[in-house]
Amino acid sequence: MLCACSGEQFKFEEPAPQSPESLATRDFSASGLSSRNGTGGWESKLEDAQVDEVESTLKEALSLNYEEARALLGRLEYQRGNFDAALQVFQGIDIKTLSPRMSKAIAERTRPRKPRQKGESSLVGVMSLHSVSLLLEAVLLKAKSLLELGRIKDAARECKVILDVVESALPNGMPEGIGEDCKLQEMFHKALELLPKLWMQVGCLDEAITGYRRALSKQWNLDPQRLAIVQKDLAATLLYGGFEASLSPCPQLQGQTAPKNNTEEALLLLFILMRKVLHGEISWDPEFMDHLTFALTICGEYECLADHVEQVLPGTYNRAERWYFLALCYSAAGQNQTAIELLKKVSGCSEAKHKPHLSSLMLGAKLCSKDPKEAREGITFACKVIDAAINQNEHLLGQARKFLGICYGNAARICSSDTERLFFQRESLNSLNHAAHIDKEDPEVMLNLGLENAFQRNLVSAFDNAISYSNMLSGSCAKGWKLLALIVSAQQRLQDAESIVDLALDETERIEQLELLRLKAILQIAQEQPKQAIETYRILLALVQSQTELQAPNSSEEVVSIRKLEGEAWLDLARIYSDLETWPDADICIDKTKATKIFNSRVWHTKGTSFEAQEQYKEALVAFSVSLSIEPDYVPSIVSSAGVLIKLGRQNLPIARSLLMTALRLEPTNHYAWFLLGVLSKSEGLKQAAADYFQAAHELKLSAPVQDFA
Repeated sequence: MLCACSGEQFKFEEPAPQSPESLATRDFSASGLSSRNGTGGWESKLEDAQVDEVESTLKEALSLNYEEARALLGRLEYQRGNFDAALQVFQGIDIKTLSPRMSKAIAERTRPRKPRQKGESSLVGVMSLHSVSLLLEAVLLKAKSLLELGRIKDAARECKVILDVVESALPNGMPEGIGEDCKLQEMFHKALELLPKLWMQVGCLDEAITGYRRALSKQWNLDPQRLAIVQKDLAATLLYGGFEASLSPCPQLQGQTAPKNNTEEALLLLFILMRKVLHGEISWDPEFMDHLTFALTICGEYECLADHVEQVLPGTYNRAERWYFLALCYSAAGQNQTAIELLKKVSGCSEAKHKPHLSSLMLGAKLCSKDPKEAREGITFACKVIDAAINQNEHLLGQARKFLGICYGNAARICSSDTERLFFQRESLNSLNHAAHIDKEDPEVMLNLGLENAFQRNLVSAFDNAISYSNMLSGSCAKGWKLLALIVSAQQRLQDAESIVDLALDETERIEQLELLRLKAILQIAQEQPKQAIETYRILLALVQSQTELQAPNSSEEVVSIRKLEGEAWLDLARIYSDLETWPDADICIDKTKATKIFNSRVWHTKGTSFEAQEQYKEALVAFSVSLSIEPDYVPSIVSSAGVLIKLGRQNLPIARSLLMTALRLEPTNHYAWFLLGVLSKSEGLKQAAADYFQAAHELKLSAPVQDFA
């Protein structure tokens, strides 16, 4: 055997040592067959005659057979960096012929046996594991030589030979303790890890995935950390490969819980890795969470991702990073309130001594800008970002100014004090104008500036902002067209507004067209064209039905949005039929709304207006009360309740006045509330006050859009 002859076990080392110290090398050098220059490097490649002479000498010195001699010589050449010469030597080994003998040797030598009694003979004619290991190393080095020479596919095929030899001998996996006396297991492990990487380099992803699965399909005694790397690499290939691989043939993955596609298989692998980290079996790798985040995000499983973030051991992330990560998960899952509560911790007292976490503060400002109830908290977040980013990051500063302006605007619309409202409105415009000056190419800044100007009835400025926004996006966004049409309708140019909507319908996608069609119908109602409006709603509802049937099961958010739009369309139709005094049709439309399973204040408000039109005032009040029980601050129902109370007699005027004042506190620009306040004051004999209220109602109506800007 080689080890017996050389006096030590051979070692496989990938870097080429400057002076090999094995006995075999010393014998080889002593025989005068290695030609060295002054620096110890080889001067030229060995010719065929020299190779034969070296083989002969090695046979005599080490008692090696032909293949083992070539394996040892090839290793020396590889260590010297002479990959061409190494390949030439390795190609002399007929591994195809030797493979059955090697497989038999591995199977026989690793089979558990009883202690040999005296007189019994050992295995005769079976190669030793050291000889097998030497030959497997030769194949592996041949693959590495081919890799160095750029012949990657050939290298992969050589690696596969190693796996085939060992797997045919050990179909149930590698037994324990096989690596104690020889390098067989180490050679196999290196080939097992190298093969998929080689296929990846040449773009053969299907073969690479097969190689990774092969490494994981049986117990090959890979240590936990190396096994984790294979699992991680397979998960990454499945996620980012860009194609759907065939399902895993692994028996352990069969059954009802078996993965059905690449993403599910990758998730299963990543869940296993995260569990191992949690139990301390392997060390933490940030790529685990990177891949898991991507996989769960494309599946829409944001809450599951949040659960895994919460399970990460303390110290992996600092507190601010952990809260920020969790806030991202919950906000993506639609739980903005939970996300905001987490982000408040980042700006809390416990983090006061740390450097401000700008990403968390910015996310907090963004989320708060979407909820008027969190407007004041959003102002706090945005101001902290501005304080931290001033004179440092212009982009962050511009974004913070934008969110600050939005939050000021939201605060103005819900505050009860006129003084505060004026202050917030002024600060909103100042902040948004400042943001537009900092980032002139941000269309969202221009859109929000246009919205705020529209809310404050600065219609000329709002019109200019809406035009700028549409130009920035080349007219491709429905939001810009809708805002522009509403601003024009507020200028009482209803025909022009409808023309804008018609133009927008040609420039936007089908889902965006649904909202625009509803706006067109509302404009037709405002122009007293009920027949045209009904036809528009017919088209809208037909498109809604077809779009709902086309939606994928996982796009539930879009389905809900479309269903909500369908319900609003039926309520608009009920309003038309009420105005036409065709009550049965109005009731049918209201019932259709209930069929969409969208229940909100407007459903009961519409039913109340239908009762009011039929002079069923008590039933109308009940309907308005139900509407307000669903949403206490629903202004249309508050105003309509006051209108019914005025009609019911003077004894109800104080309650009606209280309701109207509440409505005006919530929505100061509601012209119908001002009108009813004038009617109430006139009935009380307050003629001057009534005249002022009627004047305010008239002016507000002249600048009122056909639909709320928000």
